[in-house]
Amino acid sequence: MRQEEFLSYRDYFIADYSQEISLNYSRTMADSVSIAEQDLLRSFPDGVESKGQELVCIEAKVAGQIIVVGYLWYTINIEDQTAFICDFYITEPHRSKQFGRHAMSELEEQLKNNGIHQIKLRVAYYNKRAFALYEKIGFVVTGYNMSKNIV
Repeated sequence: MRQEEFLSYRDYFIADYSQEISLNYSRTMADSVSIAEQDLLRSFPDGVESKGQELVCIEAKVAGQIIVVGYLWYTINIEDQTAFICDFYITEPHRSKQFGRHAMSELEEQLKNNGIHQIKLRVAYYNKRAFALYEKIGFVVTGYNMSKNIV
C-alpha cells in the first residue's frame, strides 16, 4: 500500500470501526470515532511504513481497469508461526464476486510459503456475511468474545 492509499484506508477504517465500536460496546459515536482513530494511530504510528503491520490493497481487474476492491490488514507472529487478520474489507459494489475468496487464497499461499501455519481472526457477531465466507474457506470457531458494560 502506498501512502496516498493509506489515507483512503484510514477514512474507511475509522468510519467502519467506529460503527462497530458504537454498536458492540454502546459507546457514543464521538467516543467511537476517537477510539478508532487512536487504535489506528497506535498500530500505524509511521503510516504504511510502520513495523509489524502488513496492510495491502486488494486489487482486481474490473471493466478492463485495475482498481482497489478492498483492503487486508494482518500481523505475523513468527514465534508461533501464525498470522492474525486485523481487518479485511471488500467494497460494497464488489462483494459476492469472489474477490474476498481469491484474496484469502492468495494470502494463505503467501503465508504458507513463509512458514506460517495458522491464520486467526475475529468476526463481529452481526457480520453474518463475513462469518459465512470464513466458514466456507475452512475457518472454524475457536471461542467467543463477550463483554458487559458496568454502569
